[in-house]
Amino acid sequence: MKKYLILFTCLLTSVFSFAQESTTVKGVVMNGSDDLPLESVNIVNLNQVIGTSTNVKGEFEIKANANDTLHFSYLGFKSIKVRVTNDWIKFGSSKIELTEVALALEEIVINQLKLTGYLEVDIKQVPINNNYRYSISGLPTKGYEASSPSAITRVLGSIFNPADFLNRMFGKKPNEMRKLKKMKQDDEIRNILASRFDREMLTALLQVDRVDLDEIVSQCNYSKGFIQTANDLQILDAISECYEEYKLLSRGRTNRL
Repeated sequence: MKKYLILFTCLLTSVFSFAQESTTVKGVVMNGSDDLPLESVNIVNLNQVIGTSTNVKGEFEIKANANDTLHFSYLGFKSIKVRVTNDWIKFGSSKIELTEVALALEEIVINQLKLTGYLEVDIKQVPINNNYRYSISGLPTKGYEASSPSAITRVLGSIFNPADFLNRMFGKKPNEMRKLKKMKQDDEIRNILASRFDREMLTALLQVDRVDLDEIVSQCNYSKGFIQTANDLQILDAISECYEEYKLLSRGRTNRL
């Protein structure tokens, strides 16, 4: 009887270990209109927070388990989400088609300064940038701006706390907060976000809409100019830095009490 019990235990252990093994899926991404392969398509596993890109033949391979969701995005094409199935894992490669979308350029308004020739008068027309810059881990050669060197500290003392908004957005979904750390650690995702400015990948990963994403950065006291010009990686680091700074200051304040 003991022999059967040991055998049964070993069998269960083997099955459990097999189930825990990471699996991968392969595929090729094509242009839906002409069936030509698309190179450098961004692919992110939204569940595991890992990313990859297609090669010159449109091929890709990424770690994924059944029911994971893969997000495909490419400039000029409509982004799509694809659910990983057991059949896909079992039978190998799958063909993914992306559809082109029409792009419209936004109108740009340039306000021309009307100079009078008098320095004292003209200098008052030049907008003054009161923003200060400070570095964020991960991008040592880049700078991030806020309205003062103690921007985070001042916001913490205001009625509206940036972390309050973060907690309202992510508090009931702790997985989203963990995704912030994973996104910062995955080099492929960081490279993808560094080349994007549309926030589309960030909103998909964090499960928030564009308005809420901009509001988070705004309430962390980053300037409107930064929000409009920063790439997605800078926005990610700004949100993460704001939240980590709040936790550090909050912890220190609690210890003093």
